[in-house]
Amino acid sequence: MHADLFAKDDPRPRGSESVKDTEAAGSTSTPLAERMRPRSVDEIVGQDDLLGPDRPLRRLIDGDILPSLLLWGPPGCGKTSLARAAARATDAHFLEYSAVQVGSKELKAVMAEAARIRRSLGRRTIIFLDEIHRFNKAQQDALLPWVEKGDVTLIGATTENPSFEINAALLSRTRLFVLQLLREDHLVVIMKRALEDPRGLAGYAPVLTDGALGALAIMSDGDARVALNLLEMAAAAACEGPVNPGSLTLDTDDITRMVHERSIRFDKAGEEFYNLISALHKSVRNSDADAAIYYLARMLEGGADPLYVSRRLVRCASEDVGMADPGALVQAIAARDAVRFVGMPEAALALAQACVYLSLAPKSNALYKAYQAAADEVREGITPPVPFQLRNAPTALMKQLGYGKDYAYAHDEAGGVAAMECLPKRLRGRLFYEPTMRGLEKRYRERLERIREWRKHATRDDDPAGDE
Repeated sequence: MHADLFAKDDPRPRGSESVKDTEAAGSTSTPLAERMRPRSVDEIVGQDDLLGPDRPLRRLIDGDILPSLLLWGPPGCGKTSLARAAARATDAHFLEYSAVQVGSKELKAVMAEAARIRRSLGRRTIIFLDEIHRFNKAQQDALLPWVEKGDVTLIGATTENPSFEINAALLSRTRLFVLQLLREDHLVVIMKRALEDPRGLAGYAPVLTDGALGALAIMSDGDARVALNLLEMAAAAACEGPVNPGSLTLDTDDITRMVHERSIRFDKAGEEFYNLISALHKSVRNSDADAAIYYLARMLEGGADPLYVSRRLVRCASEDVGMADPGALVQAIAARDAVRFVGMPEAALALAQACVYLSLAPKSNALYKAYQAAADEVREGITPPVPFQLRNAPTALMKQLGYGKDYAYAHDEAGGVAAMECLPKRLRGRLFYEPTMRGLEKRYRERLERIREWRKHATRDDDPAGDE
């Protein structure tokens, strides 16, 4: 397709790829997610709003009139696959880079060569730049002359909001297309294709029930790459036994067990490590300072990573103490910083101090329960849009769309609390945080109850903070 373009003194840095390069790497040693990348636009799943019949991006690709683009979407939604498929569908040379690996100097050399080839041979070059938001302002500015003159067609991919991460000048010279998070049914389609395709697991994988595929889709959180990695892991785990994989049927329970067992199996620390960290955490939770110190010493003297231990203490501080004593988190973070600043063995005492403080602090898991309740709502698909009054409006377009309209600035209100609703409409009245009566949380509970009661009958002159 383009073997002669950079035949001599190839300026491409390590980490760049072409469509031809990636197709040549389709052996079974290549990860399943890479082997199963869509080969054409028609194989891309879940982006019908852009690629369906007569949709805007599809028309540009089919007409071979692809301008410079920005593809914005979450991880694993198909940005790279779309760029590669678009290159195959157009009469253009294609080069792929990651903004993490390539510098502006190397990219300038490639663009200059591509411009020379365009002038001499009349052939366009598509340069795909993944994670373009990783380029700083100067690096993004360096792309402008080539894009502006049309010497190259730039396709940038980003997981971050282009309004904040991409220079206005570059944004104005490209067309932005937003890719959607893949739904669970999209991921199931992708995994079924991998099970049936010779490039994938055809003939090597067990049969997966619809429930098993659904479980993998839920675990993948909209990311096709994660879904295929989990599928490959489950298939490999099933094939380790003496039974012919084709005769096996895996259900939801099998998938859950296999993914869990495989995740633990690759941890070098072994079961006893997890037994000890569990004992440390539960001793702190049960206010047993002596046991906490003992298990801490077992871990540190046994060679455990002190930073890992400090991270678990930070977790304890929020999960088991929380607002009953907010100083617990300060102590845990200070112990972590001491590990980084002083190092071992001196920092062992800082960790011991944090252990004792956490053990003797009043306990509350109200924060933990509040977050779990909110997370359960999200996992069940209850993710209504953020109310317009809470949205920031840094651009004129956002203001025209109503972002920030009717926002009430709390500091202008009596008591420093506005009556404005902050939860989405369908969740109004839902209570996630229910403080206990232990430690300082008793005080926060009383204040929270006053605020909640005030909001039911709010007037501007009321003071929800009471006498505080």
